[in-house]
Amino acid sequence: MRTYPGVTRRAVLMGIALGAVAACTEPAPPPPPDPLAALAERAEADAALAGAVAKAVPSLADAAGEVARVRGEHASALKREVERERPPVSSTTPPPPPAPPKAPTEPKAALAALTKGLTDAQKQAAALVGTLPRHRAGMVGSVAAACASLKEVL
Repeated sequence: MRTYPGVTRRAVLMGIALGAVAACTEPAPPPPPDPLAALAERAEADAALAGAVAKAVPSLADAAGEVARVRGEHASALKREVERERPPVSSTTPPPPPAPPKAPTEPKAALAALTKGLTDAQKQAAALVGTLPRHRAGMVGSVAAACASLKEVL
């Protein structure tokens, strides 16, 4: 066994123990953002836009109202899943809701805005499905399918 002058077995063991304690006391890095949170935000935005279109464009009121209802349900379900997976750590009050979007008043422009929102949401959800655990993939796949169906409602 090789010896080093001035270094005792006790000093080596103490150094190892202190290193282990120091490694354990470092805070863990925060988890990455939940990918379903972005889907929930998009669903809220789609619901708000559809609600505004329903009020601004009478000829699209029924269809836009249905889009607003379904996308609002998507937002609620996705938020519940995000909170289940990663419970909120603070009890701060949530930020105030964003101002309602300004809906196009021309029927073609309103229809195009709703269709684009649903198409983008469908693509975003479909891209996530393969990266998620089964129980979450099923929910997100249902959201993607519902967005495709809602485009047919319009």
